[in-house]
Amino acid sequence: MRAPCSLTCCVTALLSLWALCQAQYDQWGYPQGYAEPAEEHYKVPELPPDTPRIQLRLAGEKRKHNEGRVEVFYEGEWGTVCDDDFSIHGAQVVCKELGYLEAISWSPGSKYGRGEGRIWFDNVHCTGKEKTLALCSSNGIGVSDCKHTEDVGVLCSDKRIPGFKFVNTLTNSVESLNLQVEDVRIRAILGTYRKRIPVTEGYVEVKDGGKWKQICDEHWTLMDSRVVCGMFGFPGERKYNARVYKMFARRRKHNYWDYSVNCTGTEAHLSSCKLGQALLEKGNGSCGQGMPVVVSCVPGRAFAPTSMAGFRKAFRQEQPLVRLRGGAIVGEGRVEVLKNGEWGTICDDKWNLLSATVVCRELGFGTAKEALSGGQLGQGMGSVHMNEVGCSGFEKSITECSFNKESLGCSHEEDAGVRCNVPAMGFEQRLRLSGGRTPFEGRVEVLAEKNGSLVWGTVCSEGWGTMEAMVVCRQLGLGFASHAFKETWYWQGAVNADDVVMSGVRCSGTEMSLAHCLHHGAHLDCPKGGARFAAGVSCSETAPDLVLNPQAVEQTTYLEDRPMLMLQCAYEENCLSTTASQAPANSYRRLLRFSSQIHNNGQADFRPKAGRHTWIWHDCHRHYHSMEVFTHYDLLSLNGTKVAEGQKASFCLEDTECDEGIEKKYECANFGEQGITLGCWDTYRHDIDCQWVDITDVKPGDYLFQIIINPNYEVAETDFTNNVVKCMCRYDGHRVWMYNCHIGGSVGSETEDMFPGLLNNQVTHR
Repeated sequence: MRAPCSLTCCVTALLSLWALCQAQYDQWGYPQGYAEPAEEHYKVPELPPDTPRIQLRLAGEKRKHNEGRVEVFYEGEWGTVCDDDFSIHGAQVVCKELGYLEAISWSPGSKYGRGEGRIWFDNVHCTGKEKTLALCSSNGIGVSDCKHTEDVGVLCSDKRIPGFKFVNTLTNSVESLNLQVEDVRIRAILGTYRKRIPVTEGYVEVKDGGKWKQICDEHWTLMDSRVVCGMFGFPGERKYNARVYKMFARRRKHNYWDYSVNCTGTEAHLSSCKLGQALLEKGNGSCGQGMPVVVSCVPGRAFAPTSMAGFRKAFRQEQPLVRLRGGAIVGEGRVEVLKNGEWGTICDDKWNLLSATVVCRELGFGTAKEALSGGQLGQGMGSVHMNEVGCSGFEKSITECSFNKESLGCSHEEDAGVRCNVPAMGFEQRLRLSGGRTPFEGRVEVLAEKNGSLVWGTVCSEGWGTMEAMVVCRQLGLGFASHAFKETWYWQGAVNADDVVMSGVRCSGTEMSLAHCLHHGAHLDCPKGGARFAAGVSCSETAPDLVLNPQAVEQTTYLEDRPMLMLQCAYEENCLSTTASQAPANSYRRLLRFSSQIHNNGQADFRPKAGRHTWIWHDCHRHYHSMEVFTHYDLLSLNGTKVAEGQKASFCLEDTECDEGIEKKYECANFGEQGITLGCWDTYRHDIDCQWVDITDVKPGDYLFQIIINPNYEVAETDFTNNVVKCMCRYDGHRVWMYNCHIGGSVGSETEDMFPGLLNNQVTHR
């Protein structure tokens, strides 16, 4: 009777051992969506026998990999589709035939450039349910009276059809087709890489027909590896230990994909590469003398698995020539380049995915997901340095690409931007918003280790502010913070997550994860506790960006000697220096006066943090204060010591003037709404109260003058580094000169060296 039991035990032990061996090589550290699901049941469309056999691709001057001019391959020749009578239903058929889930939009008039060859389809009428474009009614294949100025283009969803399987109907022309699969991944194989985030080395696998398959490496090149690494957020590729992978490959049975891949190295995504040769049948899924394709990618500095920050601090980093501004998440923003010591923008004429990818790789990211145009991420200041940029795709810097030095006709409304592929770090899985009415708001809950296990808990709201909320919204990919909340009793979060697991959080606002901010660690300190006093946020996809005009400051500065009798209201508002409290009524105060012209160049209107029901009425000036502090005015010695200061509450935020075509929204009269509309500016004239610095006690000499807008970060903005204006100031005891005024961060580091003590672009130290 013991034999069956022994047999059962042996089988159980063997199964357990087999499971452990399998687990050793399973993928590790991938975010949700990478795990292999059950096989999808995708049915290859069955077409009537008389249906013309065609293949489609998206081509032309792309700004996303999933958009482009619709091109049709028929009878050995590529051609286009005319935009006459084309509709979103036709776009739906095209996108689904290419394996995308749905169409987003379509574009007439050769938006993606003019094609070549025949115009295969004209007057296309689709219902949206056809299995192929060839089944839509038209004039007949090859019958058209159109020109290539009428070539149609489509934008497809970046989501692929689950279980999609590529079917090639053109066996003799496979090399002219684009790669079409459901998904692509890098699967870590070796133990050392399975424990790393991000995953930088492993098999390249494609998902076709619901199954993950390896690619045979017989025709694989470094250019193919370059594209794969780029689409996963890595700027480059490197050699790997081939002997280890060959040993591993001999011990495993592989399921190879039917085709090889042919990339030029400039593609932003594998779907833009051409199909290579079809594998010859050499047995069951054989790869001849080859093995599965392996890539080893080089992560950018911000994503390196092991940090060398301590070593790097010993050296001064080289001045970058390119930067991104105004983006909500890491790897996106308006592109700015440094020229002659001044930061400026790029005009979007001829801006495409190729040039955007050069920028992304230069900054330590992968290839570009999208080349943005039309100042979508806010308008820059200063000059437009480059126009009509043309890159080969292999440049080390965007400054090496050809471009038109003349930017006539370009304005900041045409500023170019990028969205780059960044490595999957899994940060979004360690934080969530709970209890909110929408996915964009709620109580902040973080995943933390407690007593050896991972548990969800709250964040202490002590010291919680806009900068911390900005990091939360960035980590979750929800844009910018619109509000930071210190009480969240009205949001019912998870009951088992009420305990505080994080306290003392202080962020600079640029971190990728809340865990990267300063915090107390294991020794928590939160007197009020969590639950109703836990930290919360609300996020927004857009935000304003206030920028002060430095020329207006420079051109309007002057001195005024004003009697104390006329400064009683200003004294009550703390707009004078502390010595004014002992000054006799018949004395004078020397005031450094100037105008402030504050532009909103962001993506949304600037509104005061406080609602109008909490605004404070000031009887002396007969107006409401909507923000406690709106600007700081500081006069500093050349070593950065403050010698005089002034501050101004935003007693009236309104639209003084606007760009052409934009209407004013905000006006202070009659208790009106306050704010600054996107594309408008608010001017505080030099002759109004508190628009000065009291320099009565300042000795003659050379000084630094600094203006800071929104100094306490009460309202979230797309970019805080441009909230400061710095000037050189000379005062001889009778006259004053203001010169070299510039926006913080608008000039190179060498120029900033003229302003000791102000080398960083942070508005204030927290």
